[in-house]
Amino acid sequence: MWIGGVKIDHHKGATGHSDADVLLHAICDALLGAASLGDIGVHFPNNSPEFKNIDSKILLKKTVKLIEQEKFTLINVDTTICLEEPKISSRVAEMQKVIASILDVSTKDISIKATTTEKMGFIGRGEGLAAYATVLLQRK
Repeated sequence: MWIGGVKIDHHKGATGHSDADVLLHAICDALLGAASLGDIGVHFPNNSPEFKNIDSKILLKKTVKLIEQEKFTLINVDTTICLEEPKISSRVAEMQKVIASILDVSTKDISIKATTTEKMGFIGRGEGLAAYATVLLQRK
């Protein structure tokens, strides 16, 4: 299971066309949306062989280049991961380092929070996970 660019040892994992890193995908979507560039599916379609099993850190790097071409600078990122397990609090600092390195900002500019759904819904039953991200961009 990949979350925030960090491999998490767990008996379950997410599946997807890429490595299914839901946190990095949410950040890509937030960056693209804030710059009015569409979404991750527009730029990295899940039916393209080019992106099959791709490391989501590469997708995030490509996304950064897209927003830089539009003359945007990233100010900060705020994220929330929703999952019942595994508990990820011990890995948050590592995720912040990975993400900050790709985005070329300080780890203090990367907020990662985790929550559960109190056993409700597909996330609560351990059938999946979700992530949400908000970013602040500034035109150069």
